[in-house]
Amino acid sequence: MTLAVITDYTFADVELERSALEAVGCRLEAKRLKERADLISLTRDADVVITQFARIDAEVISAMKQVRVIARYGIGVDNVDLEAARAKGIPVCNVPDYCIDEVADQTLAMALDLTRRISQTSQCIHAGEWRLPVASTEMRTLRDMTVGIVGFGRIGREVAARFTAFKGRVLVFDPVVVPEMITALGCVPATLDEIWAASDLITLHCPSTARTRKLVNAETLTRCRPGVLIVNLSRGDLIDTQALVAALTDGQVGAAALDVCDPEPIPAGHPLLTRANVVLTPHVASVSVRAVHNLRSGVAQIAVRALTGEPYLNIVNGVVPPARRQATA
Repeated sequence: MTLAVITDYTFADVELERSALEAVGCRLEAKRLKERADLISLTRDADVVITQFARIDAEVISAMKQVRVIARYGIGVDNVDLEAARAKGIPVCNVPDYCIDEVADQTLAMALDLTRRISQTSQCIHAGEWRLPVASTEMRTLRDMTVGIVGFGRIGREVAARFTAFKGRVLVFDPVVVPEMITALGCVPATLDEIWAASDLITLHCPSTARTRKLVNAETLTRCRPGVLIVNLSRGDLIDTQALVAALTDGQVGAAALDVCDPEPIPAGHPLLTRANVVLTPHVASVSVRAVHNLRSGVAQIAVRALTGEPYLNIVNGVVPPARRQATA
């Protein structure tokens, strides 16, 4: 009997995955692990590895004897060493389209919170003060603003569609997207320098890579408009958190909305937790009943295909098993 293992998960159970795998004669072992030694022990003899947030690094991958696929619960795969998996000939697959609308909706909601100061005002009223807690000059209107979007993949495009509906100017930077695709959706192609210099609000929708980590840092923030609003629902390490705190303190950044952060979870006593002009959610932008079901069924489908010899779905590290071809998602 083949073996599939789940390194970690945040769901109440894994019965959906278990049912799909047992239907093809595969036993499932599900854990909630973080330590490298435990991960090595769990995955060493597995045929399929499913992971959510556990770090599947080169040492873990090198110990794998017969893994046919590493499947990630999610879109980003920055917790998996893609190069190590490629060197070992193991395909890494994700679920790229399970939460597009959820994340786009929350991006807009958090942006509106920053421009209209909804959470901040509500907290003031809950504290017994019937008033607007900020100067009227800090209440802003999307129609009068320039929004800069960094990243124009599935989520970035849906975010753009939502912002253009508010009739403001939307700039987009994505080095792998042709300008015609950007203009076709009513946006303006821009360089990163133009995003920093011209945007009143900047929202990040790019993956975490060597080129994008700490993309928002002390130097780039000085090139932004004073009082710029920063939104990040992508990956926490796209922002240098220390630089963001400093910019929030001196007013260069007017407010920030973060569903992700570096570090994560945010430690008790961290300066971000004390600032009224920072809106925080705990990495939950992707969540809805539909999205969670699609995520779990998507991972189960990846695992079943690997075990039954069907074409793999959504390979992200370029490894196509012999005599097989990658299927289009």
